[in-house]
Amino acid sequence: MRSLYEEAGGWPGMLRLAEAWHARVLADEVVSHAFSHGVHPHHTERLAAYWSEALGGPCHYSERYGDETSVVRMHSGNGRHDDMDHRAIDCFDQALADVGLTADDPVHRALHDYFAWATTTTMARYPESADDVPQGLPLPHWAWSGLVPSGPDGV
Repeated sequence: MRSLYEEAGGWPGMLRLAEAWHARVLADEVVSHAFSHGVHPHHTERLAAYWSEALGGPCHYSERYGDETSVVRMHSGNGRHDDMDHRAIDCFDQALADVGLTADDPVHRALHDYFAWATTTTMARYPESADDVPQGLPLPHWAWSGLVPSGPDGV
């Protein structure tokens, strides 16, 4: 069975999805606040590399940009923001449609489930302080059946 990364179009597919999602969130009046401090000039490439690795593709994010701890820290210490999280998920669903994945496509469902899970769990786990994020977090991997256990705690 092919990985989600492969089914989503490999690197070109991940990059298109990251670009579509990024355009959607920048246009959203609530989610765009997360980018009000500025945007890394290679944000979409880094995001595509992160998603690629999480979805069964090459480990380019870990090799080139950082680790899971650094990603989670970027998303931590901002308090709870459930509305923003749900709007980001809506933007992701719209981005899936933008790249040609329909709601009845199994790839769409699996990618939605991954993004919703990541947004509401790993990225939201440390709302009080980025200093609470432990060192050495493993980058979660997602497959057709969901989260791929990587250790005794499953993550």
